[in-house]
Amino acid sequence: MRYAAIGDSFTEGVGDELPDGSFLGWADRVAAGLAAARGEPVGYANLAIRGRLLEPIVTGQLEAALSLTPAPTVLTLNGGGNDMLRPRADLRRLVALTAAAVRRCADAGVRLVLLSGADPSDRLPFGRAMRQRGEALTSGIAELAAANGLTFVDVFHDAEIRAPGYWSPDRLHLNAAGHRRVACLVLRALGEPAAEWTLRAGASDARRLRVELRYYRQHVLPWVGRRLRGRSSGDGRNGKHLDWTPVPP
Repeated sequence: MRYAAIGDSFTEGVGDELPDGSFLGWADRVAAGLAAARGEPVGYANLAIRGRLLEPIVTGQLEAALSLTPAPTVLTLNGGGNDMLRPRADLRRLVALTAAAVRRCADAGVRLVLLSGADPSDRLPFGRAMRQRGEALTSGIAELAAANGLTFVDVFHDAEIRAPGYWSPDRLHLNAAGHRRVACLVLRALGEPAAEWTLRAGASDARRLRVELRYYRQHVLPWVGRRLRGRSSGDGRNGKHLDWTPVPP
């Protein structure tokens, strides 16, 4: 089996940090689960880059993944989260871009698995608007998957992952526990064995003024500054596995 993953920070694994500063993530964990289930190495490529909008994901990253030799056996796609953070997000266009990726994978004979991102809106500024956009996009992608007989992993509506213990301090990205939860959902959707991953104890979600001020200073204001400068956290970055990397069982 050869598994390729494309997307943004969610698929890159941001928040699931290793001691050396690199990121693991749910896609890496899925590759390991596939290898373990088969008892043999699995080829793994991850072309996801943090900050990417959906269009460069379904054009540049998708074409790079499909051009790998040999071609992927299965490919996961998630995107649109960064688009929804823009003031004028066109959700119909996001669904249309995903539909184009569906056709491209069908033409290439590659199995495509679609994912919705986890819902971060409970603890984000303007969270209500974000949830409305996420609901609309998730609904559109789910309908697209059903119409084309594709596997769809609905992380957005997973109630367990809404708990604060699954999220990084920036409240936008999952932490290691969150990525483990997503990997479990993906492997089960693929029909692979995966133990249920839940937190043993609920984490506190205290919202004190000092905590909120620190959060805005460390996470929100830098994000706003990048938007004003027209920059992205992924500028100058490449995917972490641009060619097939063997994942042992």
